[in-house]
Parts: sequence; structure tokens; C-alpha cells
Amino acid sequence: MVSEYKQAKEKLLAAFDNDCRQFFVKNGYMLENAYCELLSDNISKAKNLFAVLKDNDIRAHWAYCMISMIENNIREYPSYFELRNFLEIDLNILINYFKGDYVESIIRYSDFMYTINPEVYKFIGRVFYNNGLKEQGIFFLERAKNYFYHDPELHFLIAYIYYNNKDFKRAEKALTDCLYILPAYFPAVDMLKKIKMLSC
Repeated sequence: MVSEYKQAKEKLLAAFDNDCRQFFVKNGYMLENAYCELLSDNISKAKNLFAVLKDNDIRAHWAYCMISMIENNIREYPSYFELRNFLEIDLNILINYFKGDYVESIIRYSDFMYTINPEVYKFIGRVFYNNGLKEQGIFFLERAKNYFYHDPELHFLIAYIYYNNKDFKRAEKALTDCLYILPAYFPAVDMLKKIKMLSC
């Protein structure tokens, strides 16, 4: 049963099909079934399923709040940990399922979500960049820098993007900022060494 569940969940995350939905329904996996309904554009049905679970399941509570953002009708707030644990994952799922309108609706609430968790812009920027939306990714990462400057991981992420684009000058600047905040941050120290070797 566990391996069947894992296979069905992988299908849901990678390429939704009716087999995994039938598995979730048949075996009483209401949360996963609710996500199937969301990805099939059955918003009301998904929200009703999440509503049943939300008081005892933080993932369901987050998903309920996320649907409220999609509907532009927020009645409950997501928590700091819900945003930290689920925002990036679910944006990634929605992008992979070509639900750009849902993503856009959620992103409209980025300033609101930032008041709950200051790392929100970083999460959004990273998921955009990882899905090939480089300009949008950089936009949100730079925005994150303006709001949450003292995050070494953020500066390293920006450096990583510039490094991969062979923009070593900007990468070095981002690494310098990172190491100013956390001098012993090994990934930044290592990348800076590589850049200096390339400059020789």
C-alpha cells in the first residue's frame, strides 16, 4: 500500500492522470484528492475537501488559504510555517500543470504574505528561476534583497544565477554581500574562489 501511495503521489506531482485520483478516492486520501480536484479546475470541490481537513492538517489549511487567494477572497491567514513549507512546492506544482492564472492570483498576495513570512519573495523568485522564468525569478529575488537583506542564502542564490549566466562581476558582488553577513558561509567562499581562479 505504501509503495502504491508513493507511485500515485509521484504521478500527481509529475503528470496527473485519473489512475492516481482513483487511488486517492478509493483509499480515502482526501488531501491528495483535493489537490487532484484543484488541478482539474474544480475549485469549489477542492476547497470543500480542504475545509473538512484544515483544522487538523496544516497542509490542508495552507491549501484552503491558497484557494482563497486564487478566488481573491481571503478569510483566513496562512501561518509562517505554512508559507515556508508549502508555498514554493505548490507554486512549482501549479506551474508544471500550466496553471498560470492561479500562480498569478497567488503572487498578487506576495506583499501580504511577506508580512507573515519575510522570505516569501525568495521562495517565489527561486521557484520562477527553477522553472525557466529567469527574469521573473531575478525580479523577485532582487525584491527579496530590498526587504530581507540579511539573508545569506538569498545573496548566494543571486550569485549562483549570475555565475551560471557567466556574469562573474555581479556574482562576485552578491557573494561579497553574502560573506559580509555570514563570513564562513562555505558555498559562497567556494564559489568566490572559483571566480577568482577564472579571473587569473
